[in-house]
Amino acid sequence: MPLGMLGHKVGMTQIFDESGNVTPVTVLHVGPCIVTQIKTVLTDGYNAVQIGYDTVLPKNLTKPEQGHLKKSGGSSLKYLYEFKIDDVDKFSLGQSISINTFEDFSAITITGKSIGKGFAGNQKRHNFGRGPMTHGSKNHRAPGSIGAGTTPGRVIPGKKMAGRLGGKKVTVKNLEIIKLDSKENLLIVKGAVPGKPGNLLRIQFLDTKK
Repeated sequence: MPLGMLGHKVGMTQIFDESGNVTPVTVLHVGPCIVTQIKTVLTDGYNAVQIGYDTVLPKNLTKPEQGHLKKSGGSSLKYLYEFKIDDVDKFSLGQSISINTFEDFSAITITGKSIGKGFAGNQKRHNFGRGPMTHGSKNHRAPGSIGAGTTPGRVIPGKKMAGRLGGKKVTVKNLEIIKLDSKENLLIVKGAVPGKPGNLLRIQFLDTKK
């Protein structure tokens, strides 16, 4: 599995091709990322590379975090993430990984936290149908029956009911790369990605261009 990167969502826009067709796209700011730790089978039982992203002031980090990052050059990084890879020999501590490392890839998988929408009912949360709106009906958006009577005498676990919607980890696979700007560290992909502008994203580069 190839090494991924961290970035954040800039926002959405649209582009037009020569025929006038419109394509919705999302602009991402990706990297640069710093290699902060290298794990091997001999030291940790598996091969992995930990990378850091987004420079912050040292005072915003704890003493253990500062001590950990000193081993890779002392950069104060806000986010750390670990990628399991097969070959760690080509990476070194403190190495900077930019977006142009992945110019040969044509698709990505993105993981991020979806937009939180608070408490939502069954219609919005689970796409339930509603009750009759006329003829004296008082069951418009009510959940209705949530289980049997005496037997089993309880609500079965996992029953779809009203509750918190959004704010969960969401993965979108095989997003097509439209454009890669290594100068500005920008990546334009087709379609939407999870979260609001500024949302932290984990980006995994997938297949190689033929």
